[in-house]
Amino acid sequence: MEDDQDDALDSYKPMPVTLDVPTFATDYLGDMPIPEDNPMTVEGIFLGRKLFYDTRLSNDSTKSCASCHLQSAGFTDPEQFSEGITGERGNRNAMQIINAAWFTSFFWDGRAASLEDQALGPVVNPVELNTTWPKVEEKISNDRLYSILFKMAFGTSEVDSMKIVKAISQFERTLLSFDSKYDSFFYGDFTGLNESEMNGFDIYFSEKGDCIHCHAGPNLTDNEFRNNGLDSELTDLGLADVTGLVEDEGKFKVPTLRNIEYTAPYMHDGRFATLEDVVEHYNSGVHADSPNLDPEMHNASEGLNLTEAEKTDLINFLKTFSEPEFLTNSSFSNPYE
Repeated sequence: MEDDQDDALDSYKPMPVTLDVPTFATDYLGDMPIPEDNPMTVEGIFLGRKLFYDTRLSNDSTKSCASCHLQSAGFTDPEQFSEGITGERGNRNAMQIINAAWFTSFFWDGRAASLEDQALGPVVNPVELNTTWPKVEEKISNDRLYSILFKMAFGTSEVDSMKIVKAISQFERTLLSFDSKYDSFFYGDFTGLNESEMNGFDIYFSEKGDCIHCHAGPNLTDNEFRNNGLDSELTDLGLADVTGLVEDEGKFKVPTLRNIEYTAPYMHDGRFATLEDVVEHYNSGVHADSPNLDPEMHNASEGLNLTEAEKTDLINFLKTFSEPEFLTNSSFSNPYE
């Protein structure tokens, strides 16, 4: 029976997928970048979703990618620092992977250039999944269902780390969020915001709030690295850990604000528990003497000087970036539940 099945799979061709991305997004961001050696297919996405949620990717089979990237939290971790299988924790908050197909680098310090590169790291990181790729490959290879799924997705039942991360990356590229109240307003007919949200819109897009310099476009990030004045003395060098350049010290990747209402805590080290904390940082807490402070923060010493009402309005506008359905979309959910 298995021989007949194998013969049938030998001629199987995976089905190409083109994701439904709104025109307003592709007009600004361009078509979704897809690596030539990892085209999107129905079978690859299905396999990647199973692997993303499979705890066998960890040394003791207790944690998966989804343990630190929870759908209910916008595929981030509500903990300040994620807990690995040994109980140890890292020193940075788990980053979002919403609309990550258009990210030009990954991790807060940009040390990975692609989703595929990014997916290689957590498996072997001692404070994350703390295992080795040969061990993972062996566990996955011993599952007959996976042998079939790899054959369908990649034309061979042979399991290796590159096929695993390619499948996971295909799934992660499907995590799209372009259907928020903000999208209906800004890319629609400029109606639908209440008075407070409209006031917040005006603050966000003006020099008063100064948000738009870094959080622009459909992805609400410029993909740059910036120091936003969190500390006068740096305890984490950020981008400089990768480049070795003094002028990069204290710079971190600008995150997307998509679904920011659900992705607390905030900043690279998760120091802010609420959006109120975040807004107050920019309002009155920026350290103007922070090394390599971003030049866009030209009013750092004075702060934004927002009133309480204006801060509330800005937060209400930030919440228009929310897409509640994203948190419950069954296409993204745990296939083992």
